[in-house]
Amino acid sequence: MNRRDFLRTTGASTLALAVADKPSFAADEDKTLRVALIGCGWYGKTDLFHLIQVAPVEVVGLCDVDKKMVEAAADLVSQRHRSKKRPPVYGDYRKLLSEQRPEIVLVGTPDHWHCLTMIEACKSGADVYVQKPISYDVVEGRAMVAAARKYKRTVQVGLERRSTPHILEARDRYINSGVLGKIAYVDIHSYYGSGRGFPAPSAPPPGLDWEMYVGPAAWRDYSEGIHPRRWRDCREFSNGQTGDLCVHLFDVTRMFLNLRWPKSISSIGGILMRSPNSNVNVHDTQTALFDYGDVKVVWNQRNWGMNPEPDYPWGVTYYGDKGTLKLSVWSYDYIPKDGGSPVHATALEEREKYPEDVQHKETELFAAPANRANMINFIESRRTGKRPVADIEEGYISTACCIMANLSMELGRGFRLEGDGSKITGDDEANRRLTRDYRSPWKHPTPDTV
Repeated sequence: MNRRDFLRTTGASTLALAVADKPSFAADEDKTLRVALIGCGWYGKTDLFHLIQVAPVEVVGLCDVDKKMVEAAADLVSQRHRSKKRPPVYGDYRKLLSEQRPEIVLVGTPDHWHCLTMIEACKSGADVYVQKPISYDVVEGRAMVAAARKYKRTVQVGLERRSTPHILEARDRYINSGVLGKIAYVDIHSYYGSGRGFPAPSAPPPGLDWEMYVGPAAWRDYSEGIHPRRWRDCREFSNGQTGDLCVHLFDVTRMFLNLRWPKSISSIGGILMRSPNSNVNVHDTQTALFDYGDVKVVWNQRNWGMNPEPDYPWGVTYYGDKGTLKLSVWSYDYIPKDGGSPVHATALEEREKYPEDVQHKETELFAAPANRANMINFIESRRTGKRPVADIEEGYISTACCIMANLSMELGRGFRLEGDGSKITGDDEANRRLTRDYRSPWKHPTPDTV
């Protein structure tokens, strides 16, 4: 193969290197930021630890419905933040916000809990870093944007592909430069396998408040394995891989190509290969089309059969008239159309600069530099009043489109979107389903009620 590794030296993208090498704000003279975390699982702790690495942080509260998890997180945080004190822990985010009044709130809950926690944090006067997808349904997302604007809060979304060094490098070298030529077709895909079924429902373990865990979602009995990591296999709590994986690369595609709302969205798929008796109830197959007129963005998900992209099991391919660009969180490959040398580059890692990344075994080393860069941008945006790179409105557009792809698949028909994407043309049923039913006593927010 005539593929060569591209070394990030003087020929690397200036912008990508600027993001990767940006100095942190964790200088002693900087004001200590009062930070709280709601949702102390995998990425909640990851986000918090990366923020601690790049900003002067005092963690004033941790919240989780799992007492064992929040206590373990408090032990870890006491070793990392400035004071080395063990932060107070909570089981209810509302009590944390009212007692501690943090300046910054990180939301790392399962997806069905993003909306209410983010809105309440904005109301309390905090700026928010909320994980993607921002919401479970579309109207939740609209309400979140409205809350950020009403309370004049900076809200950054964990769509850190917008801050990933090698991804920005690929954009500058091959898309912005015109090297790829005209791009008319984009393939986003996931060929990861489907999750195994859960055991029969059982009583939740001591210390896990399952009633609060389910919260506003449709009720689902506890089964061992759902918590802490496999709630994404439960339709009650997530939008499946479309909400988890498509949203990342769809979002960065919109950024690359300056796209906002598609003209139409259509999708086919469902649970086609998994047993109908399985209690994993998210789809295992999907093809969705986000139609932007002269650009077609397609999402292909197949969680069974042979993986046709061994080096890019989760990735995106940009097809231009002068070449092809394959991109993932781990690497990129540029393949010119007519002669010339292919280029291969891998993700930047910073384990030597930040040895704590290795100590925290849940850290995704390939994603850590991007996560830190997203945090730095968040802190800068708070100071300057400028919109962050992954502003809540951008997160809303990307999330809503993925949610509507699932809705199209479930209803068996495509949609045309009106102007700003807030309404589906001529389809009352689809518009009603942009809002899910909240389980009592929780109340579904709208842009008018935040």
